[in-house]
Amino acid sequence: MKRIETSLPGVCIVEPQVFGDHRGYFMETYNRKAFEEIGIPHTFVQDNQSFSAQKGTLRGIHFQNAPFAQAKLVRVTRGAVMDVAVDLRKGSPTYKRWVAVELSAENKRMLFIPRGFGHGFKTLTEDVEFCYKVDNLYSKACDRGIRYNDPSIGVDWGMIDEKLLSQKDTTSPLLEESDCNFVYGEI
Repeated sequence: MKRIETSLPGVCIVEPQVFGDHRGYFMETYNRKAFEEIGIPHTFVQDNQSFSAQKGTLRGIHFQNAPFAQAKLVRVTRGAVMDVAVDLRKGSPTYKRWVAVELSAENKRMLFIPRGFGHGFKTLTEDVEFCYKVDNLYSKACDRGIRYNDPSIGVDWGMIDEKLLSQKDTTSPLLEESDCNFVYGEI
């Protein structure tokens, strides 16, 4: 495994070692010891998968409030996405900053997103399968979202077709109106 830092401390790209031959390839997508060695000592407790049929589908910006905040390890097994992490920790030197990384079945990259960050993605192809591991169980009571087009954050999603957004994503509050409870140094 190889760790590649992004402009947001803690958010990193993980490149697995891929072994290929004339038959195809093999790779480990998760190995606890290997992840500990690259500074990701989290224990993941739940795997999730989503499917998006249409190119341009946007999901996010999602997170779970503490005490059920989640770190995520995300990857694409079919298609490609622009994956986005946003620092939502009040008092952080990078508060409200975001980073975007292309994840695809072809490049096999993963993105690690620590607790205290919001997450979203926009599909760059049709028929996208998106997988993610989380280090805390889902909590409906703590499930939250920030509006994808919050001007105080300013994620550049490119062209957005609002017909490809969920009701949750079109009605989520702006960050300043939300009850996001992340504080730098406490998560």
